[in-house]
Amino acid sequence: MKVILQADVKGTGKKGQILEVADGYARNFLFPKKLAVEATTGNINDISHKKAVEERRKVKEKEDAVLLGNKLSALKVEVKTKTGEGGRLFGSVTSKEIADALKKQHGVEIDKRKLDLKEPIKALGSYEVNVKVHPEVIAKLQVHVSSI
Repeated sequence: MKVILQADVKGTGKKGQILEVADGYARNFLFPKKLAVEATTGNINDISHKKAVEERRKVKEKEDAVLLGNKLSALKVEVKTKTGEGGRLFGSVTSKEIADALKKQHGVEIDKRKLDLKEPIKALGSYEVNVKVHPEVIAKLQVHVSSI
């Protein structure tokens, strides 16, 4: 019997695959657990339509990420903090502070987990911070740390 998997099934296949399986396996295991549906022409057309929609969504998401990455690369964020002797900071500048400053100064909201700080910023100066906008798109954001 031909079935279309609705979810990943260990040892059988991945979601969206069209497979030939034993009739009993399909009727007694896959169908009752809603892991698969029978591969009729209507269901096959429905799955191909859903795949096309998903592909368009992924392409649009990547295009948006590239535009946001280009915008971030052109921006410079100013973070003001308290300093001690020799330009050393009290504490360090974290990714949360950078994300908050970016939102406040430029109106761009980025999740702090997408900011890739190699090590905490503990001194005054300009730094380049990688921003993981999309799994395939990484932008470089200029961060300038100055004293209050």
